[in-house]
Amino acid sequence: MENMCEEIKRKLREHFDGKIVRKDLTKKIKEGANVPVYVMEFLLGQYCSSDDDAIIEQGVQNVKRILAENFVRPDESQKTLSQLRMRGSHTVIDIRTRCVRNPIIAIKEA
Repeated sequence: MENMCEEIKRKLREHFDGKIVRKDLTKKIKEGANVPVYVMEFLLGQYCSSDDDAIIEQGVQNVKRILAENFVRPDESQKTLSQLRMRGSHTVIDIRTRCVRNPIIAIKEA
């Protein structure tokens, strides 16, 4: 039975690498971030798609860094404009709300 579970995990990683998300990691990051869960799950799928604890921990740190550097809160708009002027380009993760029920997430390279 244990061998079959390992085989299933291996096949899932082989065919769906980068799309598998560990929900416990989402909960771990959500405590300190004010971003939609699906944004975190996308980033976790990209950076934490492994069974190796060291790779997962490094991926979690990468996701936290990306969110800290690129998620723009309304009260930080001037800070983002300043970074854009200094660097010439800046990646922004932004929530645009059409109405309360349908937020749109935009990831842009400016």
